[in-house]
Order: sequence, then C-alpha cells, then structure tokens
Amino acid sequence: MNSFEPKKLAIIRIFQILHKYSDADHPLTQDEIAMRLLNDYGIELERKAIGKNITILRDYFCGGSDEDMDIVSDRRGTYLAVRAFDDSELRMLIDGVLASRYITPGHSRELIGRLCALSNKYFRSHVKNIYSVDDWSKTENCALFYNIEVIDTAIEQGKQVCFSYNKYAADGKLHKTGDHRATPYQLILHNQRYYLMACNERWKNVGFYRMDRITDIRLCDEPATPLRSLKGYESGLDYREIATALPYMFTDRPQMVDFLADEAIVDQIVDWFGEGARIEREGERLKVRVRVSLKAMEYWAMQYINYVEILSPASLRECIRDNLRRAQEKYGK
Repeated sequence: MNSFEPKKLAIIRIFQILHKYSDADHPLTQDEIAMRLLNDYGIELERKAIGKNITILRDYFCGGSDEDMDIVSDRRGTYLAVRAFDDSELRMLIDGVLASRYITPGHSRELIGRLCALSNKYFRSHVKNIYSVDDWSKTENCALFYNIEVIDTAIEQGKQVCFSYNKYAADGKLHKTGDHRATPYQLILHNQRYYLMACNERWKNVGFYRMDRITDIRLCDEPATPLRSLKGYESGLDYREIATALPYMFTDRPQMVDFLADEAIVDQIVDWFGEGARIEREGERLKVRVRVSLKAMEYWAMQYINYVEILSPASLRECIRDNLRRAQEKYGK
C-alpha cells in the first residue's frame, strides 16, 4: 500500500507509539508496533526495520541523551520504562493544578490534559479527579496567564505596568476599583493565590496585588523604580520574611510579636510562620515570638482566638480587645 507518511518518519512514530501505548505492564511486540504504524500513520514497515529503529532509539536514550527516558526490550516486547515524569509526580502536579485557585476551570482542564499526555493512555483512566475541576473554587479571570507574561516582560526590561484592579461586590462579581501604575518586582504564590509584589508609583510604597483581580494590563514606557531605593528595602528582598511575616499579604513592615498559645496548635504556628518562630514552653502553654505584619497578626490571632493570647506589642493586644468588645456587642444580646 502507499504510505500516508514517508518511511523516514517511522522512527519518530515508533517513539510516539511507545510513549502512548507502552509501559512495563504493557510492552509492545514488533508486530503490534507495525500494526500501529500502519493503522495510525499509514507507514508500512517490516519487522526487521522496526527492530533497527528501536535499537537506534534505545542507543540514543542510553547514550547520554538529555532526555530523561529509557526504552527497554525483553522477551515480552518493547516499552518506555522511564519518562520525564513518573505517574506519581504527574498526579502531584495535577492535584496542584486542581487546588490552584488562580487557574480558571477551562485552563485547568487544558493543563491537566497536557500533563496526562506526558504519560501513556493507561494513566488517564486512573486519574479520577481530572473530572472534578468544576467542583473546586477557581478564579474566572481568563487573563491570568497573559498578565504573567506582561509582568515577566516588564521585570526583564525594567519597565512599569499599568492595569485595572478589581474587587468583589455584593452581587458576587468583580468590579473595577481603580487604575494603577506600578513597578513589578516579584510574583509570589501564597495560600493558593498568585500575588504581584510591586511599587505603587502614585504612593511610592510596596503592595501586594492579587493576580486574579488584575485586568487590562499593559507595558508602560516609564522605567522601573529600583526596589533598593524604597524605604525598608535597601537590602533587597527577604523571601523568607515575605513567606512567614505576611500571612495575609498586608504591606505594613513586620514587627516582633509575642503571644501565648496552646500546644494543640503548634502545627499551625509552624505552618504559618515557619522555622523563624521562636517557641518556648511557659507552664502548660507555649510562648512564641515571631516577626510579622501587625495587621496580618490581628487576623491570625482572631482566627485562633480560642488558643492564642497576644502579649505584645500593647497596641496589638488592645486591637484584639476592641475586636472582642465589638463582637460581644453583636452576639451578646
């Protein structure tokens, strides 16, 4: 028969067949590969030629190729034994996509499909949660990945960006709150959300913008404001401080906070504040010292109000007391 594709493409198609249809539990014989070549690509090849191409592929992957793969032939047949990602790694990446609130449902499905394509056809049938994308809390901002590209370009070229910023209203939809011009410094993934760390050029202060709330972004001609020229950032970025001192991404400078905590929440303390939290036993409770945004700490302390008592600074302790007083007025009736 006449080939739909030239035979010189056979080696590529054989690799694709092995990638899609084989693994250690599903080796392919040369006859099965020949049938796939003929049915899928219209390439008619003798078993001898198939064996020669398999040898070339095996020598390539075993001969110092940068590709993280391995082709094995045994008495059962030939299969792709090692891939760039094993199935457990792909499942972990897929779970990460599912849990990422900053990725839209449609883009999540697309990304998961691409991840599944890195394995063989048997993998997809075992990944049940592929079909649960719509059950997760996801952003509806389809411009997210375009926003990331523009920001990356601005950082690389040392330029500012202009964009609209949006917040949710009572109708449950995003509404524009204002236009911003900013110098982008860093994209930060925090609590399943992407944030842009940038200098607001109007106020000349560093803030954190939710990426899924940015729309209409564009690159500006104005040069970026150097981070080290801003007060408090003369030494540049401290990524550990960003991760542990700003749990709710407030922009006030971190301060030392002391609090007492029940031992029952020590895991949460470490999760939120990392190894930078200094923990000492004080009687039946724990005394903890952390460096953190006071605004963020107010939210955190209220979240764990049954387990935490703020000791200092006095201003934060008074703030918590006022919150409790207002709560008592609301719920004490």
